[in-house]
Amino acid sequence: MKRSIFWELPYWKTNLLRHNLDVMHIEKNVFENIFNTVIDVKGKIKDNIKARLDVTLFCNRKNMELVCDGSRVAKPRASFVLEKNAQLLVYKWLKSLRFPDGHASNISRLVNTEECRLYGMKSHDYHVFMQTLIPLAFRDLLPKGIWDALTEINHFFRDICSSKLNVDRIERLETNIVETICKHEMIFPPSFFDSMEHLPVHLPFEVKVGGLVQYRWMYPFERLDITVAM
Repeated sequence: MKRSIFWELPYWKTNLLRHNLDVMHIEKNVFENIFNTVIDVKGKIKDNIKARLDVTLFCNRKNMELVCDGSRVAKPRASFVLEKNAQLLVYKWLKSLRFPDGHASNISRLVNTEECRLYGMKSHDYHVFMQTLIPLAFRDLLPKGIWDALTEINHFFRDICSSKLNVDRIERLETNIVETICKHEMIFPPSFFDSMEHLPVHLPFEVKVGGLVQYRWMYPFERLDITVAM
């Protein structure tokens, strides 16, 4: 097992914050996993054949197991995946969205309703989606239990990015995010959970030790890179 060279530093073992997890990229990746799976984006959905084989091995969800019919293998539609007409409703709704100046980019320009795809999304667009649009986009389209679980992760990112946080609130976030991830584990297949899906569990501790998110995330540096390039 490899040991990081940082452990050779005399102060490293007493350093409380050994990593600075970037909330901007965690938020982006968590959103992509959720949106691509719920909307059934071809090639990006985490609910594929291999995922269903994992369900058979590790989960007790008979309704999600592959169905063999002679030489054909059918994948039953999961309750967290929208039907085609519901997917089109979401894209048409996104196409009609308008935001106040300065709140977000013109997201309607990123929507292709014919192909049912989003193109050219920037980091801040993911931020707006994750913290504002997820509960609105999927309301009345998903079962209540699934919608509640997605709304909870939405509230978590909105709260963890607040400009004011006291210790009691951070400790509540620390408890609630574990319960939220457990709810997601009961909904989505095992393959849905890569490292990014578990990193939110560590964010409240990092806020407690390192300070507010907006002083440690990547937005200022990305903007600086864009300005220098121009």
